[in-house]
Amino acid sequence: MKTHRLLLVNPANTWRRGFLLRNESRQAPLGLGIVAALTPSEWKIKIIDENFRKFRFQEADFVGITSFTSTIARAYEIADIYRSKGIPVVIGGIHASAMPDEAALHCDAVIVGEAETTWPQVIADFRAGNLQKIYRGSYGDMKQSPRPRHDLFHPGYYFASVQTSRGCPMDCEFCSVPAFNGHKYRLRDVNEILDELESLPHKLIYLVDDNIIGYGTAAEAHARTLFEGMIARGLKKEWFAQTSLNIAEKPDLLHLAARAGCRMMLIGIEAEKPAQLKDVNKKLNLKMGIDVYAKSFRAIHKAGIAILGAFIYGLDSDTADDVRQRTTYIKRSSVDVTQASILTPLPGTRLFETMKNTDRFLVSKFPEGWQHFHFTDVIFKPALMTPAELAQVVTESYDRLFTMSYLRFSFLRTWWNTRNLRTAVWAWNSNLNYRSIAREKHICSDYSQNSE
Repeated sequence: MKTHRLLLVNPANTWRRGFLLRNESRQAPLGLGIVAALTPSEWKIKIIDENFRKFRFQEADFVGITSFTSTIARAYEIADIYRSKGIPVVIGGIHASAMPDEAALHCDAVIVGEAETTWPQVIADFRAGNLQKIYRGSYGDMKQSPRPRHDLFHPGYYFASVQTSRGCPMDCEFCSVPAFNGHKYRLRDVNEILDELESLPHKLIYLVDDNIIGYGTAAEAHARTLFEGMIARGLKKEWFAQTSLNIAEKPDLLHLAARAGCRMMLIGIEAEKPAQLKDVNKKLNLKMGIDVYAKSFRAIHKAGIAILGAFIYGLDSDTADDVRQRTTYIKRSSVDVTQASILTPLPGTRLFETMKNTDRFLVSKFPEGWQHFHFTDVIFKPALMTPAELAQVVTESYDRLFTMSYLRFSFLRTWWNTRNLRTAVWAWNSNLNYRSIAREKHICSDYSQNSE
């Protein structure tokens, strides 16, 4: 039997590298690792991450490409190269799942949704020479999901990435997670997660779940058992994860997470005023109330954990002064690391459909224009200011947030608030990552060269 060669590619954004500028913030493409794990053992498999080195043609019998919206134009370029040589290509990932008809123009098959329930059939159809144009995956049982092939990832990742759950029952206007992973919260087996963590040589871990504590008693119990298992096994890993603001109401769970090695939690704060939270349907924050922000931050710090606060500029209720005030709020709050993004309507979200139906996109030439959908360009017409005004006020905000003097002050504040030097170092390094993103390239708001 012939030994097939499978090439799996994670493309880069050729316009703006963003998080991928610095090795410390690059993430392994877990989806490709899972695809590799689902592939017959006799196949020769190679995973290429273009964020480490620009892609060069390599011989293969079958090519799989994953992509975010911001990297899809490059994904299509690579796919077109292989198809021109008669080599079958399949494209998957979150953008292809949201825009399968577009993706189908550049490949032999599109995987919509998660690969676990479709990849075995893709392999069978490839062997039979009868690939379908579109494969639609279902939301599978994560307890049946294979462990990613970490051995095939580039050795240069600063963090190892591990997933413990999928899905989110929330309904934020800007978020594509429910469309891709569903609203139901699905959990991996805790012992399997612990075995995976134990197998990794990395000391630093990113738990990539959209909410590490989930929603409801079962999800919280899962997180608690996971943290207890990390402690019991003596893993001595340091990690960060995403969660929601209500974790501050669970001090015992926070302290357990800290004992298990948690150094930082990313929390979607988005805005400090109810009107802006309503713009994006941020129900949990509205329910808790903006008045509890400071108290919540103190509770998290008391456990020795830093807060990576995610904020959005350019919401429909935002004026230029609102953006300036949000920046002032960020600096005066005790948030340790700032992720300040420009509102970006991603395919698969209600926000995207609203912007499209009201003709608010500034970018009209696709797929080239997708490279600007990376959270640091203005790609839509704001409601209460011009695109140029939003770009200018965000530039001013970045200049205020990422001066070295402010970052040094923030480092000392984190150290004081958490009483943990390691946590402060984590926050410092993360702020340097966001500083690099903010300073990489001017914020674009004029696409006259991209709209022909």
